[in-house]
Amino acid sequence: MGSLFRSEEMTLAQLFLQSEAAYTCVSELGELGLVQFRDLNPDVNAFQRKFVNEVRRCDEMERKLRFLEKEIKKANITILDTGENPEAPPPREMIDLEATFEKLENEMKEVNTNQEALKRNFLELTELKHILRKTQNFFDE
Repeated sequence: MGSLFRSEEMTLAQLFLQSEAAYTCVSELGELGLVQFRDLNPDVNAFQRKFVNEVRRCDEMERKLRFLEKEIKKANITILDTGENPEAPPPREMIDLEATFEKLENEMKEVNTNQEALKRNFLELTELKHILRKTQNFFDE
């Protein structure tokens, strides 16, 4: 019964990849879901790592997607969940994705700003309408 809770047999391997092929190889391995990566430099600061700028860009894109998801849920729009994870895009498509997310975020912020201004104007005009009705009733008496 003890073997029921044990993990599958694993093998420790070390890969040396050329920088040009690293993204594609790590992407393919990650999509298989059969590997676990170990940090061989745990004492190195996160900002001193080689691909820190790419990680920051991905974090920023993830933040933009979370913002858009929050706005979609706030609008009571259902999000279709296919249950599958899309493949990692090639690096040249990441630039297009980043630009698209930036554009969508800016448009959504502009829409939110305009919506708040319209609500404020509506409330002010509603207040003025009620004041005009009260003064009209006063002068009619």
